[in-house]
Amino acid sequence: QVQLVESGGGLVQPGGSLRLSCAASGSIFSINTMGWYRQAPGKQRELVAAITSGSNTNYADSVKGRFTISRDNAKNTVYLQMNSLKPEDTAVYYCNADMATIYYRDRYLEVWGQGTLVTVSS
Repeated sequence: QVQLVESGGGLVQPGGSLRLSCAASGSIFSINTMGWYRQAPGKQRELVAAITSGSNTNYADSVKGRFTISRDNAKNTVYLQMNSLKPEDTAVYYCNADMATIYYRDRYLEVWGQGTLVTVSS
């Protein structure tokens, strides 16, 4: 009934930039925190950045100063601007959101996107 669809991944050289987008759709009543996670081969999934409905943000130490998370509440979309990319940023990036549907307005569910691959390599 609700889903997240990511876009914007791809191959980029070290030092380059990419912008990820994640759009929520379906029977949405409300969205609280939205975030980006990543999972590199052989590693656990980790939080990259998150943003609340009031636009408060937090970042993993490894991306502070290089990545910026933002959201457009009118479009139910969250973005991740990634600059000065490093090979160690290579991972599948997943969008995450806490959403309530129009059917259960007081029940927030954690929803995940399908992931988009970011490869940083020369």
